[in-house]
Amino acid sequence: MDSLTQAVLGATIQGALLGRWQGRKALLYGALLGTLPDLDVVIHYTDAVAAMTYHRGFSHSLFVLSALAALLTLAVRRWRPNPGYSAQRLFLTLWLVLVTHPLLDSFTSYGTQLFWPMQTPPIAWSSIFIIDPLYTLPLLAAVIGGLLFGLRGRTPRLPVAALALSSLYLLSSLGGKFMAEQRVQEVLEREGIRPQAIFSTPTPFNTLLWRVIVLDGEDYHEALVSWFDQQPPRLERIPRGTELARRLRDSPQHLRLAWFTHGILRYDQIDQALVVTDLRLGMTGFHPFRFILAERRDGRW
Repeated sequence: MDSLTQAVLGATIQGALLGRWQGRKALLYGALLGTLPDLDVVIHYTDAVAAMTYHRGFSHSLFVLSALAALLTLAVRRWRPNPGYSAQRLFLTLWLVLVTHPLLDSFTSYGTQLFWPMQTPPIAWSSIFIIDPLYTLPLLAAVIGGLLFGLRGRTPRLPVAALALSSLYLLSSLGGKFMAEQRVQEVLEREGIRPQAIFSTPTPFNTLLWRVIVLDGEDYHEALVSWFDQQPPRLERIPRGTELARRLRDSPQHLRLAWFTHGILRYDQIDQALVVTDLRLGMTGFHPFRFILAERRDGRW
């Protein structure tokens, strides 16, 4: 998710659990800690595929962040102890602020390596767009309310209510994903298409209109599905260019990209370049993640 959302999520969690003792400082501490995992963006990688596929890696690992929460708890209890709350409560707060960042990221389409250093493919439940105001606004309202009215000595009703609302919205997005895939699955069964894979994702800034991709051999189908549709979704067949993929069998970048995207890729020859497109992100006609993985010279790739 975007940095503002991650900051207000961390702030709201810390405000709910430690605001009675830390006051407004809880919002500041939570916001800073909630954005910490995204500092991996400052690392310089050797190529564009590495920059994409190593982001949301070690810094988003549940193992790494759990260890960090334990270390921070020990440090705070040693140098800045507060008799008002226990070490267990402090650890729970820091742990939740840290791990909810990658867990929320996992609901987007990008891919988050929750179990790094295990080589399991990234998690992408893809039920919410990277920026969704309906998720962010309750959390933002709770942070603004905490800044205006304070939290010290208060029962944290506003942060708890904001977390409940945003969590319910996140759960509802899974219902939209199920609806979109079921409607496309009905069309596939009617047309006798046996898909290799189905990937669905919400369109920008909402969970009402969904984009569904169906891999089908040499082609893929793409459809837009809404909660309000009266007619079955229309599938648009588009060539995948899988013949070109064979030219990349010795490419380590292609192997990593296929692993990272679960193979939801398209291949195009544009002039003398072999371009690989991540179909999961963007829209038809605009895909932000495209990579030149080979060039044709003297009749050879």
